[in-house]
Amino acid sequence: MPSPDTATAIIIAAYNAEATLERAVLSALAQPEATEICIVDDASTDGTATLARALAARDARVSVHLLTLNGGPSVARNLAITSATSPWLTILDADDYMIEGRLAALHALSGDADFIADTLIRTPFGEEPRWQRREPKAQALSFTSFVLGNLGGADALDLGFMKPLMRRAFLDTHGLRYQAAMRLGEDYELYARALAHGARFVTCGETGYISVERPGSLSKEHSARDLQLLRDCDDGIAAVRTLTPEEAHALRKHWQSVDRRLQWRRLITAVKTRDAGMALSAFHSVDAASFLVGKLAEQVWLRSTGRGPRRAPLSTSEAH
Repeated sequence: MPSPDTATAIIIAAYNAEATLERAVLSALAQPEATEICIVDDASTDGTATLARALAARDARVSVHLLTLNGGPSVARNLAITSATSPWLTILDADDYMIEGRLAALHALSGDADFIADTLIRTPFGEEPRWQRREPKAQALSFTSFVLGNLGGADALDLGFMKPLMRRAFLDTHGLRYQAAMRLGEDYELYARALAHGARFVTCGETGYISVERPGSLSKEHSARDLQLLRDCDDGIAAVRTLTPEEAHALRKHWQSVDRRLQWRRLITAVKTRDAGMALSAFHSVDAASFLVGKLAEQVWLRSTGRGPRRAPLSTSEAH
């Protein structure tokens, strides 16, 4: 039996995850600290719910919650947080899995931390993970460093994708839950808001979270609404407390980075629908206009060299 101080609820939001859910759940059950595995079926149309019930019948630690309407990961995770009772919570995506000993390694670093996050072991679909178990070392993560690690681009740290241990008492004290309407960046928003509230957040190297990268994943197919909600969540984070100039600058850079992607998406839609008003409105700021002009020039160059699309005036894949 795990120590009461390390008892952890593992939350799995599942949508059409019949092919991968069992592996995820079994990897969670292999963690001695896992006292609860909360599966929330997000109105799947395949056999996910049936499989989840079968897994629950095999181990009393597994519980199943069914949503009748698809609400997205935030809604599903909030339902599980409400039902769980363990002092620690963590998220496991239904197509990912954990190596045995991961939770023990994270708990060993917990100390007085409210969030403890390891580096994801990104692994192409169908391949075995390549990593070596090393003694993890904890490093404090500041609000500024976290926000700047989510600016996107080739050099981005993508800190918002982390799946940390979260101290439930901190979440409850500050009323922190996932933003229900968000289907993109919901993790970023929760972690940034927690840091704004003064969360003690530590990170370390790889301890055993396997993030499976699938070809043709829809995770990058972001709608304008998704991008707008992600951009505007920064306004709510800024209102938590008075930010330092450094923190405010970092948050502004993140807002602008998402706004660029949003305006590029809006411009693509405007061109396809021949909406001149929408196209002009995308150039709403100096920053957005500069970015869009650069992207358009890039498209012209790609087409002139035969590397871009021949028919479509803009490539939607460039919007991500």
